[in-house]
Amino acid sequence: MAKYLIRSLLQVIPVLLIITLIVFILVHVTGDPVSMLLPDTATPEDREVLRVALGLDQPVWVQYKIFVSNLLQGDFGDSFRYGQTALPIVLERLPASFELAAASMAVACCLSIPLGIWSAVRRNSFLDLLISGISVLGKAMPSFWVGIMLILLISVELEWTPVSGRGGLSHLILPALTLGSGIAAEMTRLIRSSFLDIIGQDYIRTARSKGLREIIVLGKHALRNALIPVVTISGLQFTNLLSGSLVTETVFSWPGMGQLLVQAINTHDMAIIQAAVFVIAFIVILINLFTDITYKLLDPRIKYSS
Repeated sequence: MAKYLIRSLLQVIPVLLIITLIVFILVHVTGDPVSMLLPDTATPEDREVLRVALGLDQPVWVQYKIFVSNLLQGDFGDSFRYGQTALPIVLERLPASFELAAASMAVACCLSIPLGIWSAVRRNSFLDLLISGISVLGKAMPSFWVGIMLILLISVELEWTPVSGRGGLSHLILPALTLGSGIAAEMTRLIRSSFLDIIGQDYIRTARSKGLREIIVLGKHALRNALIPVVTISGLQFTNLLSGSLVTETVFSWPGMGQLLVQAINTHDMAIIQAAVFVIAFIVILINLFTDITYKLLDPRIKYSS
């Protein structure tokens, strides 16, 4: 296990360098940042002065070499839009993204685990068909549409929560429900499938034959093993929430990294884009390692090759 973790940590550096190279190239081929920063009335001299000031007059390979050199010192460069170092701007948005991601995963788990187990235990019943149908419907509905409908119903009609922004718990409810409901739809089906496979195993029948109560058989023996694939999808979904909740953060004006990244892409703010992608990639790697460790805790039989 220790050798596996060390090897995985050593792979972080080349992975992050490859990611930054890809993003660096994509940013340069999608447009000219100078054209985004200056108005159409700017003269060619003004454009050239800004280009030199930003270091964009250098060859691309020189710009990337300078970027990597600065990166090793924790410097991603200055944001074109904000006029300050990019990394602190990204890290400032990180707590909001973590808050929304954690709340969304909590909503997803609170909905999917009991519904998935209930559906598996009542297999082929009306309740099972109802839960499965709702899961398919929830997976098919776009998150932006769900968000808009929740705003119209809960915020506009009922006036229970604020429409947008970040503040107290009331501001978190709608975006967390929007993201969490979509994840819950997928996790419910996975938990049902996993639970059906587990409760048909010999050791479950043995536990029942010993006279154990059904709630102990399902909660202690079946649930722990059924959660292993759930841990996988939860880790993947959590990283997607950090990096992919762009539309939801925009709909609810949630000041997270998703909204910041959309704004940076629209303005070709290369420093912000690269800093955000670097931070997200690093978090994804850490979450994947945490997921592997969780596998071992749930099932000690799992072995890692060194």
